[in-house]
Amino acid sequence: MKAIMVMFDSLNRHMLPPYGCDWVRAPNFQRLAERAVTFDTSYVCSMPCMPARRDMHTGRPGFLHRSWGPLEPFDDSVPEILKKARVHTHLATDHYHYFEEGGTNYHTKYTTWEFFRGQEGDPWIGQVEPIPIPGNATGRHAKDDFYPIQDMKNRSAMQDEEQHMQSQTFRAGLDFIERNVEADNWFLQIETFDPHEPYFSYQKYKDLYPDHYDNYKGSHFDWPLYKSVENTREEIEHLVHENAALISMCDAKLGEVLDAMDKHDLWDDTLLIVWTDHGFLLGEHDSTGKCWCPFYEEIARTPFFIWDPRSCIRGERRQSLVQPSIDLGPTLLDFFGMQPAKDMLGRNLAPVIKDDAEVRNAAIFGMHGHQVNITDGRYVYMRGPKDESNQPLFEYTLSPSHMRNVFSPEELRRAVGLAESRSFTKGCQTLKIPSVGSMPGNEKVPMQRDTALYDLEADPKQIAPIKNKDVENRLTAQLIELMKECDAPDEQFERMGLPRP
Repeated sequence: MKAIMVMFDSLNRHMLPPYGCDWVRAPNFQRLAERAVTFDTSYVCSMPCMPARRDMHTGRPGFLHRSWGPLEPFDDSVPEILKKARVHTHLATDHYHYFEEGGTNYHTKYTTWEFFRGQEGDPWIGQVEPIPIPGNATGRHAKDDFYPIQDMKNRSAMQDEEQHMQSQTFRAGLDFIERNVEADNWFLQIETFDPHEPYFSYQKYKDLYPDHYDNYKGSHFDWPLYKSVENTREEIEHLVHENAALISMCDAKLGEVLDAMDKHDLWDDTLLIVWTDHGFLLGEHDSTGKCWCPFYEEIARTPFFIWDPRSCIRGERRQSLVQPSIDLGPTLLDFFGMQPAKDMLGRNLAPVIKDDAEVRNAAIFGMHGHQVNITDGRYVYMRGPKDESNQPLFEYTLSPSHMRNVFSPEELRRAVGLAESRSFTKGCQTLKIPSVGSMPGNEKVPMQRDTALYDLEADPKQIAPIKNKDVENRLTAQLIELMKECDAPDEQFERMGLPRP
């Protein structure tokens, strides 16, 4: 048996034809939907990038205990479990967060791996003098700091599409397929940072949207800040089209994978998974970005597709509530004839694929120190902290790193000592370090943490929260049970104003 996972970052479902978008040029996503099962009620779990990937490795939510960081010494890793069972696992990626302090040991869990440089402000091209940013730039490129300046240096090395890191990532994945098409027992993960901002694509993809690009005379804007919208309506419309052009590029690369599936008859014995870690706000809710604002549907509800050669179900949709970041681990292990590790809380999705069987009646999701959210597929309840202090809150870790740096000596001196081992730490005690609960780099952007309840059936765009005590009480009870199932620390219940277990 073989398995291929194509993973995108920050891919919006509402920008894809299989989810009702009628203007973004993405025919291969539609082609995929015709060959696979499309999930309509797919939600994130831990947010954002690396927390979602930790979930994928471990098959359990991590955001109640830990913010962005490496895999912990006690963590299970699905790619490593497969590797030890003699399934060759290969990662081809341009996701540069894997190679910073806060992602340092994910790639080592695979049998083999490849990395392609240049995304975002990846410190790659070593050029002292800056490359001029367009004088009319807005958004991140209007800021005089390292990452937008470095981004322009990186772009200078990718004048041709074949030099683009996404192109190289997919080309490496296709090379792995060609090299191993006659072999058995392998798992290939093709993972691109796109269409994460900044939205760097090529003219051929912008030409797919002539009505916009032929008429737009405004500022250079392809890298939004994480904040309330301060741009003009015309600029936001341009940002949306810049995202669309990059999605069209992603779609073209996806098409190459589908072509390889056709060419080699891989549909007969190869599991194909296409998913993303989360979405992104492009002006909706008067916001751009993620992490600082509530995880509205545009962020939390994700596109998700699976072809399973065991059931051979194609062109159908599934309504059952799923969470790819924690469910894919047990699903992959089942596909290769293995049981999930005992600490995994995700669900094997084979029954959902087969006949839309329910595998959960509620799902929690969130970011460390943010709201704790729960959905049953119809209602979304965003539970905010009981007061503005957002305390008590701690990091539980034996690998104290943030996104781009290790914990400072000042942070480590504040550690209250070793915490008792938890159900999933395999007898290990961890450091217990006070946390302020903000996304590194976003400390100056005030987080929105208000409690709110939404009825998605009556209000799918979450325009106005509702008051319904019965629903709120029911979801609160389910939230408590799911937090207990995750072995959440007692202070998380206290922080949220919930009764301790």
